[in-house]
Amino acid sequence: MGQETKSPIRVLIAKPGLDGHDRGAKVVARALRDAGMEVIYTGLHQTPEMIVRSAIQEDVQCIGLSILSGAHMTLFPAVLELLKKESAEDVLVFGGGIIPEDDVTALKKQGVKEIFLPGTATQTIVDWVRCNVPHRS
Repeated sequence: MGQETKSPIRVLIAKPGLDGHDRGAKVVARALRDAGMEVIYTGLHQTPEMIVRSAIQEDVQCIGLSILSGAHMTLFPAVLELLKKESAEDVLVFGGGIIPEDDVTALKKQGVKEIFLPGTATQTIVDWVRCNVPHRS
């Protein structure tokens, strides 16, 4: 038979809350796209409800949240809770931003799979997504 082809990983990149700085999110979105993934970028000022609705509609395997506003301890848990409410806990959540180390630990305990801090190489993020997001056939 022919070689089995894997569908590309589908990633949603979102900027929740009032933070208006999206350069980092766009850089990550481009790096993931350049690595062969299908990337949906939601734009600025997204609510957790908008993010989860988009993730379900777009049938993504993971959500990457970029938060620089300091609201990470509210926004990450809200997205996780809404995914649970929608029976979509299989969608992995990762993120990045200016997040204190203690908060990184707390967020991971709540279910965020990884947090990338400023200065993380885009290749590190690409490699993490490839290694941690289950492929679909």
